[in-house]
Parts: sequence; structure tokens; C-alpha cells
Amino acid sequence: MNGRRGRVLLVTTVVLAGPVLSACSGADPAAGARTAAQGFLDDWSAGDLTAAAGDTDDAAAATTLLEQTAADLPDATLTAELGEVAVTGDGEVAATAQWTATWDLAAAPDWSYTATLDLTRADDDAPWQVVASPSVVHPELGEGQHLQLSRSLPERAAITDAGGAPLFTETEVVTVGVDKGQVTDLAALASALGAATGVDPATITADVEAAGEGQFVPVITLRRPDFEAIRAQVFDLPGAVFPTSTRLLAPTARFASALLGRVGEATAEVLEESTGDDGRPRYAAGDQLGLSGLQRAYQEQLAGTPGFTVSALSLDTATGDTGVVIGSVDPVPGTPVQTPLVPAVQTAADAAVAGQSLATHVVVVRPGTGEVLAVSSNEAANASNALSGQFPPGSSMKTMTATALLAAGALTPDTPVACPGTTTVDGREFENEDQFDLGTVPFTEAFAQSCNTTFIEQALTLPDDALSAAAAGYGVGSDWQLPVGIFSGSVPSTSTGTTKAADAIGQGEVLVSPAQLALVAAGIASGTPAAPVEVLGADPAGAAPAGPGQAVLDQLRPMMRQVVLSGTATGLADQGEVYGKTGTAEFGTATPPDSHGWFVGYQLGGPQGDIAFAVLVEAGQSSSAAVAVTDAFLSGLAG
Repeated sequence: MNGRRGRVLLVTTVVLAGPVLSACSGADPAAGARTAAQGFLDDWSAGDLTAAAGDTDDAAAATTLLEQTAADLPDATLTAELGEVAVTGDGEVAATAQWTATWDLAAAPDWSYTATLDLTRADDDAPWQVVASPSVVHPELGEGQHLQLSRSLPERAAITDAGGAPLFTETEVVTVGVDKGQVTDLAALASALGAATGVDPATITADVEAAGEGQFVPVITLRRPDFEAIRAQVFDLPGAVFPTSTRLLAPTARFASALLGRVGEATAEVLEESTGDDGRPRYAAGDQLGLSGLQRAYQEQLAGTPGFTVSALSLDTATGDTGVVIGSVDPVPGTPVQTPLVPAVQTAADAAVAGQSLATHVVVVRPGTGEVLAVSSNEAANASNALSGQFPPGSSMKTMTATALLAAGALTPDTPVACPGTTTVDGREFENEDQFDLGTVPFTEAFAQSCNTTFIEQALTLPDDALSAAAAGYGVGSDWQLPVGIFSGSVPSTSTGTTKAADAIGQGEVLVSPAQLALVAAGIASGTPAAPVEVLGADPAGAAPAGPGQAVLDQLRPMMRQVVLSGTATGLADQGEVYGKTGTAEFGTATPPDSHGWFVGYQLGGPQGDIAFAVLVEAGQSSSAAVAVTDAFLSGLAG
């Protein structure tokens, strides 16, 4: 019994002893090499360069190599896939491991290649180690070399006009700046540069003082003609320098700037917007990218996809080695974005607003399509107000109030209506301009002469939501989904009393943008109100507004024509078949209050076909300023 138990123990001992002996001398050497190679690649991919270097036969050399690679490929991450591992040579002390490297480069496509790791061990009982040679990084990297990564963006795709012609071209610019080391009198230099460029001398002084020695301090970048205009004032100033370059620019600095936007060196905000699904930015600091408008909204489509080259070159810069390209991906160009802008219309609008010293805007729309033909603002204006500004429309609101009144059926253009100099609502007195009193006149004349009291008294007979509904029929209040936002306006549906009275004449709580009023005019002109179109072929900005119906439009249009023929816009009577409505909109707290000047209308059969437009002169004090700008615009179209 004891003997049998002893034999069992002996057999058990033999079975256990077998694997122990095999581990020492009979284990698969390739498996050990694979484990070592995988450990090295895992440590490297994880960014633990110290651990990765410790997996090699020369930790110091490997540390230098891997740190240099990290510097050569900044912010890149490595994914490594181990392939076949084989023991080579005699003595089972050398092995090779095939692997595939994929570098996720910062703001560039992935770089992939196949490579080989050499492994070694002192004897068949020693651990495997990766041989620390440059080929660890890339098979074509030699001793004394490092990698050089160069990113490149393709030429930016064009934003085009309605005819497909590019609106932005490479344009020579001059940067007025300061070389701190050449400055002899900073106060005098800042004063002179400020006088010539309009930049605050205090800002120039602070920027120069904060700059390091030898650092170039930019003051302003100007198109070549603009620089030549101030050249004599600045060229000989000690410390002033003027490097030239090219930038992608529109025809002029103000050309549809609110819509088109501009291109410049990427900001942190723009780079953050370009983050892909993987959380990494598509572009990098220093890239020329869209900073606003359509250039920013269509960033990826226009910028395309960056490319890169990776070269192996000497660490010794004195050799003049230009390197050998060992990897590259070509940049992929973007695709153009076509706008409905018509240069002749835009140019005429730009010339018209330039003649006004006050902030002035013109927006032009194609009736029936909603295509934006021009967006213009002058130097004094905040250009974004043309599209997204929120202003009381004043009497230009009467196009919508008249729509509500005509739709209700209580009035026709010929209906006699009272136009007293003043009217009182809930104790508040409203008046016509200079309290003019027309007595009783046809509704058309009250509209043409912009009789506030008529519209207030008649609007108070309407349901509280009638003005809002009439405005909505032209798209006011719509949630337009556009690449560059348009404020569609706001007309309350629950106003009563004095607020309802004020709303009827475009005061009170009514707000709208020039762009939306141009769309209102376009809807009246065509009979088919349309959602705005900023980019041809883009998804619709929203559903087309319903409009008021043909019967109302047939009555409203002759009333708008009469404004030009005998009313408040007779200054446009010689500009062809023009229809419209003037507006003076009070704002602010001054006594008497300041006023914006409006003209909203359309021209049929003009040099550019049928067009609709809105003109706003901020603080113009009366509609006559807007009528004058409209006259200049239409004259410009006529050539």
C-alpha cells in the first residue's frame, strides 16, 4: 500500500519536472522574442519612453533616439501592430520582428509603414532585448539622422460669385511693423505710426515694450495700394519695417464682408472648431483658415485635407543635408462654394454706402428665389448688422401692417381713412412727422405719405395676432438655418394697447434686420416669398413663407409704387419701375429721440433684372438719407 503510494508520487514528480526542464532549454525562443518585441512596442505606443528604452540593449541610446523622434513628430501618437517574429542565425540569440507603424500625426493624415525590429540576447537563458538602432524608428533612418515633418495645406478652394468666378484671390499685402532693435524713439514712432494707420499709439507702445529683443511686432497689414497711400508718412521712421506677403482676399476690404468673411492665421477658437471625431484638430497654428462668414462656416470644404512629407536628414545642420523623403501623403484640395452674389450689384451697393458718413447697409435679394445678391456695409458700420442686426423698422413696417389690413377685408386702397396730426391710445399721444394732418384721404395716400395715425387707428381694429401673422407670411420670425445667420425679426403676437399701436408703425417691440426686410420686399415683388439663399445648392434655410395671397399683393403693390411716384420717396421716381416704403425709426433715450432711416423696396426690369432691397442708415434721423443711398445704388446699377 505504501509502495503503491510512493510510485504515484514518483510519477507525479516526473510529470511536474518535465515543464520545468523545458522552460530552461526547450521553450520556443520566438515566443520570448515576440513577448519582448510586444513589450517594447506597447511601452513606446503608451508614451513611456523610459520603459521602452529599458526594453533595449542600450537604454541611453534608445532614450535619445525616442525623445528625438517625439520632438520630430510633435503631438503624434503611435499605434503598433506586431507581425511575424523569427529567430535568426545560430545559437538562438538573434531574432527579427516584423511590425506596422501607424502615426496619428497632429493636424495631418496618418503615416503608416512596415518596419523590422532586431532583437538580441546574450545566450539562450538571457532575456530578449530590442537592438537600439535608428531603424527601430524607420527602416530608412540611419545613424546621425532624425526625422523632419513638413505639413502642407492645399490651395484653398474658391468661394465664387453667381457666375462661378472666384471672389478671393492671392493679393499682395504689406505688414507695417516694428523692429524693436532699430527703434530710437518709441514714443515718436508710435505716434507717427498711429497717425498714419489709425492704430492707437498706446497699443503700439505696449506691444513693442512687451516684445522680446529681435522680435518683429506687427502693427497693421494693408493691401499694397493702401500701404502706398501712407508710404511717405512711415517709410523712413527709425524702427519701422515693412515685410510683404500675399493673402487670400476679396476684391475690396468691405466686399460682402458680413457674408463672405475673411481668411487669416488660425485662432485658437477656430482650431478648436476644427476638432474631428477623434478629438484631434484637423488644422494647426499658423494655417491660413477662414476666420468668419462663409469662409469659416465652410472651413473643411474650402480648406481641404492637409498633406505631409517626412524626411530623414542629418542631425548636423552644418552639413547642409536637405534630407531624403521617406514618407508622404499629398494634400487633398477642397471644393468651391458658390454664392448667388452678383459683383455688379455688390459693387454698386458698396459705392452707394461709401458716400454716407453714417453707418449704412444695403442688402439685395432676388425676388422669387431669396438669393442674396449683395450685402454691403460702409467703413463706419459694423458689417454684421446687415444680416444679424436688430433694429426697429419704423414705417417700413407699414408694408406688413397694410398686408394685415388688406387681408382682413375692411379696407381697400381706395377706402377713405382719417389721417389726423395726432391720435391718442390709452393716454399716450402718437403723431405724424411734424404732426401733418391730411384729413380724410384714400388708404393709398395715407400709405404713400406714411401717415402714422391712420395705421395706428386702423391696426387697433385687428386681432392682436394679425400683425405677427402678416409678418410671418413674409418670413419674419422664421428660424432660418443658414451658414451665416440672418436675424429674421420679431413681431409680437400678444401686444395690446399702446404697444400694439407702436408695433403697427414699426416701433414698440418690433425688431428686424436689413436682410429680412429685403426678403419681405422680395416676397411682395414676386408673390412667392422665399427662404434666404446664401450658398447655391445648399440645403434650404427653411420652409418658404406662405405669403399673403394674390388678392392682397395686387392691392399692396400699387400702393408701394405710389410712395415713389407721389409720396415720401419721389427722389427715386426717375429710377425706373421702383416700388417701396420709407421708414423713420426712433431709438434711444435722447430728447428728441434719434432715428434710423430706412427704404425698403424693389425694382422691376432693371439692369440686373428684378431685385429687392433694404437700405438702412443708422441714426440717419430721417428716411431721406436712406432714399439718397437707394438713389445712388440704383444709379450705380444703371452705370
